[in-house]
Order: sequence, then C-alpha cells, then structure tokens
Amino acid sequence: MPDVTVLDSTMHFEATRDGAPGATPVVFLHGNPSSSHTWRDVLPAVGRGRLLAPDLIGMGGSGKPDLAYTLADHARYLDAWFDAVLGDEPAVLVGHDWGGALAIDRAARFPGRVRGTALFEAVLRPVRREHLSPQARARSELIASPEGEVLFLDHDTAIRQAYTRGVLNPVAEEDLAPYLAPYPSRESRRPLLAWARQLAEPPAELVERLERAGSWLAASSDVPKLLLTFEGSPTLLIDDRAVAWAREHLAAIEIEPLGPAGHHATEDRPAEIGRAVGAWLDRHALG
Repeated sequence: MPDVTVLDSTMHFEATRDGAPGATPVVFLHGNPSSSHTWRDVLPAVGRGRLLAPDLIGMGGSGKPDLAYTLADHARYLDAWFDAVLGDEPAVLVGHDWGGALAIDRAARFPGRVRGTALFEAVLRPVRREHLSPQARARSELIASPEGEVLFLDHDTAIRQAYTRGVLNPVAEEDLAPYLAPYPSRESRRPLLAWARQLAEPPAELVERLERAGSWLAASSDVPKLLLTFEGSPTLLIDDRAVAWAREHLAAIEIEPLGPAGHHATEDRPAEIGRAVGAWLDRHALG
C-alpha cells in the first residue's frame, strides 16, 4: 500500500477502496509497540467503508527520522499525514493505546475535522501511579530504570512480550514477524522506548496536551464517542475505575463491553472490535 511524504520523512499506510463516493474516512491509529499490522483482521469486520490505517512515524513501514518521539512529535507528523492524504476532509478516528491519545489530541486541536472517536485500551488522561494495577506499576518502574533500555533497545523483548503476555492467546510466529520486522536494531527501537517512558513518567507537555484533550472529551456533546472495554487480563489499561471515569467525563459516550482480552485486544478479539465499530458507524451515519 502507499507511502506519502510528510515533513522530512515518509509515512506508510494501509487503505481500503470500497467506500461509497463521499463516505467519511475512518482512520485507525495504532499504539506501542505496534503498526498498521494490528488492524489486519479488524478492518474486514468493520464492513464497507473508506478505512485507512497509517503507521506512526518511526514505526511500522514509516520513516525513522532523528526525533525524541514525544507525543507532540507524533502529532506533528500525523497532522502532516492527514494534510497530505485527506486535506481538510473530516474523519472518524479509531484509536488504541497511544493511538487513542493521538486521536483525542487531534480532535481537541481540529474539532471541525473529527466527526467521531472510537477508543479502546487507550491513553485517555494523564496516567498517574494510582491509576495503575500493581503489575502495571511495577512495569512502569522497570521501564523508567536503566533496565528499560535493555528491555526495549538491546533486544526485541518488549515487542515479543507485548504479543505473548499482553494478549490472552500468544500471537503465532507468522503474525508476530511483521511486528518485529521494522525494529531490527537498537536505533530502530528508540521510538518504542520513548512511548513507554512517556507513560511511565509523563512529561509536563504531555500532561498539558492530555488535559486539553480531556476538556474536549467533556464538552463535545455533538461528537459521538465509543469506548470498547474488555475483561479477564491484568494487562488491561481500561479497568472498572477507568470506565467509571469515562462515564463521568466523556460527553456523548457509548460504552460496549466485548469480553475477555488482553491489552493488545486486536489480537484477541479483532472481529468483535471490527463489528462493534462498524455498527456504531452505522448507528450514527458516520461511515
């Protein structure tokens, strides 16, 4: 599928071509340590539509420029991708993990270009220590320590763990290979550690952006929102406390439980995710 020039680099994306003329594009944003490969079994289950899934800068098949790979860096390149591929055309945003943070950040900054947001296992607010499970807290402390570099940079352990421990059913080798391929070296894995450390120790700039996005989430009652939730894994980011927070703070929110899954739920329940997103698009005439 195509690559497009963005700023000083390129971004790869997957796209379906079966949308009706004038159909609102639906953009799927992956998280860490992932790529558009994560949507391979989700998109067919969504149904007909104009569906696009970019690889974030430094990830998947996209270029790897010399950046700090902060959320602001990712947002800057993603903005350039939207400008190059969709121009001013409004879109629906579907986000997982950090892709969810990028979705709501963009919606807060360009409210006229976002018609709806569907989120799951997403970073929706500044993550504080008390929000995390004991397992997640211990992992955050490990990532913030020098051992984080060993885990993320010296080896591909972090990627392998995401798709063996962050799922209920370990990913088969043939599906794991495309996740590993973009990261053959220490340097190529820097974006993955940068994302992880922003979750472990959120910088002030990130907190400010997420708080601004939170204000948009609370005020945008005219924009449909879908939150998909899961159960049965200690790796889940959106637990019962986070769901309660979402009910209180997200305007026009629909919450739909989809059953057992790990944090990387596109591997455990791709068809369920795709069907839920497709039905929500149909309910609101968004696709």
